[in-house]
Amino acid sequence: MNVLSVNRNTNTAATLVVALAASNLLASCANQSSPSPSADETETWSVTAWGERYEIFPEVDPLVAGEVAMAHTHVTVLEDFSAMSDGSVEIRLRSAGAEQSFRAEQTIRPGIFNVEIRPEIAGDFDLAFLIRSPAGTEEIPGGRVRVGTAEDPGSVIADPALPGARASDGGEIAFLKEEQWRGDFATAWVNLGQLHQSVEGLARVRAPAGGEATIASPVDAVLLADPWPYPGRRIRRGAPLFRMVPRVAVDRSLATLQAERNSLSSELTTSQARHERLRGLFAIEATSRRELEEAETRVHSLSESLQAAELDLDAARTARQGGSSGATTIFAPFAGEIATVFASPGEVVTAGAALARLVRTDSVWLEVAVSPEAGRRLAAGVSGVVVRFPEGSSLRIERGVRLVAIAPEVDSRTGTVAALLEVPPSADLILGTTAMAQVLLADTAVGVVIPNGALVDDGGVSVVYLQLSGESFGRQPVRVTARQGELAMVEGLVVGQRLVTQGGRVDPALFADGHGRGPGSRSLRTLTLRTLRTQS
Repeated sequence: MNVLSVNRNTNTAATLVVALAASNLLASCANQSSPSPSADETETWSVTAWGERYEIFPEVDPLVAGEVAMAHTHVTVLEDFSAMSDGSVEIRLRSAGAEQSFRAEQTIRPGIFNVEIRPEIAGDFDLAFLIRSPAGTEEIPGGRVRVGTAEDPGSVIADPALPGARASDGGEIAFLKEEQWRGDFATAWVNLGQLHQSVEGLARVRAPAGGEATIASPVDAVLLADPWPYPGRRIRRGAPLFRMVPRVAVDRSLATLQAERNSLSSELTTSQARHERLRGLFAIEATSRRELEEAETRVHSLSESLQAAELDLDAARTARQGGSSGATTIFAPFAGEIATVFASPGEVVTAGAALARLVRTDSVWLEVAVSPEAGRRLAAGVSGVVVRFPEGSSLRIERGVRLVAIAPEVDSRTGTVAALLEVPPSADLILGTTAMAQVLLADTAVGVVIPNGALVDDGGVSVVYLQLSGESFGRQPVRVTARQGELAMVEGLVVGQRLVTQGGRVDPALFADGHGRGPGSRSLRTLTLRTLRTQS
């Protein structure tokens, strides 16, 4: 897209003085008028042309056949809106049967090239700029110009100004290229876009149903230090979470437990011998089946009691000696992340005590409180969601968003219904977070869409700033009809205008007074507001 804007002005020095006075950059010059050009000053002209890679802003002396006209050419690299410091600028004049080229391969300052134009004959020509630099090679049309004579010097003869090139508020602000290059400054074309229809509500980020579990101790035990979970740790399904040694009653000594173990072992040995004898007697029908079964039951009972006694003895020894023999392990019921840990290594816990909370992280639910009417609109389907966080940032999600359910009743306290949305996990969606959510519907609206950062609240009025030419800007009130995340739909702009999307910063040293003091860093918006208010 190549667009051109045209300006005619007196010489460059006078223009800079007028710009500084209009912008109120120097307090000492705030109430002074710009100097009038002297009689021998000749009229210069300028054009502003945008390509895909560069913005060109030459200030050119009158064009006279056979004489040199100096083109003081500013070149901005649009990738980062910086001054082009390495490359060449070629100005071309084309007529039906000929072409003249004039080239400069060195900057006089970063971003500024002096190109000497010496047209051979008078007449009307197409103007073009050929830019070569590490950012690429591009030819940009510059409109149509006339080469005249000494009595009737030539300049631009077309008027290819930007659409709506004069802001509705009337005043124009000079913001020099040197200022633009020194700070965060950017512009973009005003274009049509589309925003989804949406419904809005307060949202809470939560785990999906069945996606959180409290891990509890199954027995009275002492927790071991390895393994040990911590908040934020990712856990796979079946991974060990805790190891613990079951506790034994404190009033039972090791000697008592060992004696019980030995007694049960002796009883089990005697019962096993008796059981073997009864099996032989039963085979020759010298005893009853009932007596044999009672002996078998006695053997099983003593075996289990002995096993339990040995476990108690091992646990008591482990607790006193700090070992891990006989430890019990708790495993993760599903994959997720540890949200909270309630215990400490070495802590004595009782059966049922909460040890940690585990939450799923493969998906996240947004519980959005919306009006009943909005809930009915959501039932038709959703296409995405924009989450706006309290600190001002936002997160736009348009893939993987699914409407899970809408509550069947209205909350009597808030008058809203809860809509559950499943969204992909994100580092910004921390469980438990509360934020505003715009749920995007399938229907869309078409209009002028601009970045939210381009809007300025001026006493309750939304305004933007338009670039009218290379160093000329204007204030434009707009009406915001919709906002979604970092985007806004507005009325009051025309497609093809050049919009300031980031405000420039003024280098204090650039406009310091004789004592080295400057006005401080200010934005284009601040300068514009001050100027317009001064003019009014």
